[in-house]
Amino acid sequence: MVVYALIIINKAGGLVYQRDFAEGLNKLSINDYLVLAGTFHGIHAISTRLHPVPPPPPTAQTRPDPPSGIEVLETENFRLQCFSTLTGTKFLLFTEPQQQGIDRIMGRIYELYSDYVMKNPFYSLEMPIRSEGWERRLIREIRGVNSR
Repeated sequence: MVVYALIIINKAGGLVYQRDFAEGLNKLSINDYLVLAGTFHGIHAISTRLHPVPPPPPTAQTRPDPPSGIEVLETENFRLQCFSTLTGTKFLLFTEPQQQGIDRIMGRIYELYSDYVMKNPFYSLEMPIRSEGWERRLIREIRGVNSR
């Protein structure tokens, strides 16, 4: 099984991180990645407002779940899994269509992001991620997945 790439988009739709881990997808320029991030952000925002069935009215004890938007996009060549945080940051993971355990992989990536990016006192929110510790740990984690 193969993890091809990871893209992280901030809450405004800007590309803050992009990394390819394996061959298999067409190479894109940085401008293409910027367009991809902005386009996905817009489509994700629109999809959160589409409701085929009206939700039941909330009761006093329960709060309705926030709309999730696009979570998975599957083609014959790859699978795009989106994990959206409560702050609006989106993690897009490109894998083989048959990849198993994507939720666990995404959870681990988010854990590394929390530990190495968000706890970094020199990181500014919404800015591109430039952290050697994050890069090293992320690459080690994805190599472990890709070598199985």
